[in-house]
Amino acid sequence: MNPKFPSSTQGSIEHSMRIEGITEPTILNYFETLNASKFDETAALFAVDGTLKAPFESPIVGQEAIAAYLHQEAQGMSLAPTQGIIEPQDDAFKVQVAGKVQTSWCGVNVSWIFLLNQQREILAATVKLLASPQELLNMQRPQS
Repeated sequence: MNPKFPSSTQGSIEHSMRIEGITEPTILNYFETLNASKFDETAALFAVDGTLKAPFESPIVGQEAIAAYLHQEAQGMSLAPTQGIIEPQDDAFKVQVAGKVQTSWCGVNVSWIFLLNQQREILAATVKLLASPQELLNMQRPQS
């Protein structure tokens, strides 16, 4: 069964974010709100029991926990997604996006994998660093 996204009431909203292959408003909003440091709005894109799987972290579950994590860890990050694809799944959609994340101390290529439900809520977002083990060792945070 290949589900279809319901028609969006957000279809007329203009997005500043452009990702080749991606027009899904939830995904565009995810990157726009993160880049604007609107972490509560980012967390609200997740289902009530949605999960964020960030590198080197245990899964963060629930909108409140995701918002708290983003407020603590995502300050000053600049996400630059470049391209992506949407794959229909049974009763959900898998969205894969590639790009780069820049922090005050490093830049790294990243892959984001989202699972969206029929209501366009993020059930799961997984962030994967696309770096060699040596590159990861070289990316230690500067000591304060």
